[in-house]
Amino acid sequence: MRVVELFQSKQGEGLWTGAQSTFVRTGGCNLRCCFCDTTYASWQCEEGETLTVEEIVERVENYGNRHVVLTGGEPMLYSELIPLTEELAKREFRITIETAGTLDLPVKCDLISISPKLSNSTPVGAPESVVRLHETNRNRIEVVRKLISRYPYQLKFVVDLPEDLLEVEEYLQRLGEFDKRLVLLMPMATDVRAMRLKAEWITAYAQARGYRYCPRMQLEWYGDRRGT
Repeated sequence: MRVVELFQSKQGEGLWTGAQSTFVRTGGCNLRCCFCDTTYASWQCEEGETLTVEEIVERVENYGNRHVVLTGGEPMLYSELIPLTEELAKREFRITIETAGTLDLPVKCDLISISPKLSNSTPVGAPESVVRLHETNRNRIEVVRKLISRYPYQLKFVVDLPEDLLEVEEYLQRLGEFDKRLVLLMPMATDVRAMRLKAEWITAYAQARGYRYCPRMQLEWYGDRRGT
């Protein structure tokens, strides 16, 4: 599988924020989100190297962390994710998979971090074929239902404007059964100032609904840069 980055850092988002982790970032994505903060690992990715499962596991073990984050791009594009997670689980690593929830594989994981894409992700101004591909792929709610029925999960929504919250509610209503405590609302931001400006109203809404506000702590710790 194509690996763009493999590095050590702290998890900056979600239920396991602060956990010392080894990140394995795969290349390639089936979406084209306008706010993508890892475009170098996105759908036209040409970076990285092709590694076997054994090579990835060896490099992960060399870091010495017991928490591994498999992210992208979209890691669920790779069928090799199945034997990779099986091998990591066998070696008693704690595994998080970060996915947009559009693809389903029978993987092993301790937390599946699903980030369903709202309409604020649409790449307005991109070629029509790109927009059509994104819109066709981004909303696979039947896949999300399957994933949350099988794994410990968190549902992470990227919110830019207050009106996005209505779309979150509509999505959750269609989803059916879910745990409100596992719904995370994260501000669309690539710098600390923008994140803090949105934090107040997002936090207030999340608390009123029984959800969680989800900061991007990597911005606070490291700024907007790769390898973090």
